[in-house]
Amino acid sequence: MDSLSTLQLVAVSLLPVLFAITLHEVAHGWAALRLGDPTAKMLGRLTLNPLKHIDPLGTVVLPLLFIVTLGFAIGYAKPVPVTAANLRNPKRDMAWVALAGPASNLLMAILWLIVGRLGFMLLNTGWEGARFLIYSGAIGGLINILLMVLNLLPIPPLDGGRVVTSLLPGPLAWQYSRIEPYGMFIVLALFITPIWSVVFMPMVGGVYSLLASVIGFAH
Repeated sequence: MDSLSTLQLVAVSLLPVLFAITLHEVAHGWAALRLGDPTAKMLGRLTLNPLKHIDPLGTVVLPLLFIVTLGFAIGYAKPVPVTAANLRNPKRDMAWVALAGPASNLLMAILWLIVGRLGFMLLNTGWEGARFLIYSGAIGGLINILLMVLNLLPIPPLDGGRVVTSLLPGPLAWQYSRIEPYGMFIVLALFITPIWSVVFMPMVGGVYSLLASVIGFAH
């Protein structure tokens, strides 16, 4: 993406970022509804309208900050409320609700890479929009894989942390869940430690390369 100006980068990242974080939350609410909890639906959160999910810091400020400083965007939307007591099997079902978010990001990554491949197929036609599809596809794939891998980290309140909490016996689950107030500080610390560049990004790059290879998208 080095050939894009900051303004162009924001333009091609806007839709991928909005869809990535919005559908991630909708997926949580949809899974909860399927498993017996209508809370998200009752509050109007099972919608693709991004205005219902926007968090000023996580959806606007943070993604723009990442684009300007690192060349890609990471953000989050307002968490979809889930009432565990409404679930048919609260302990087990919370794991499925948590996994629905990263699963939606995996599906979106695949779809965006297909969009990028379509852009390459249209490139020789002279259609100017082809390059937009290529860049949006590449960024959409990367953003969603980043969010998928990040959310699968076993750190509460991330989805991976909620899965671990669901799998642990009661007393251990309670002890583990006490990390949650400090979870985001732990996550932010990853960005300033070698773990980010040595462990996290190679994982993201590996998943991205695998999907891009399978789909036939190269940029």
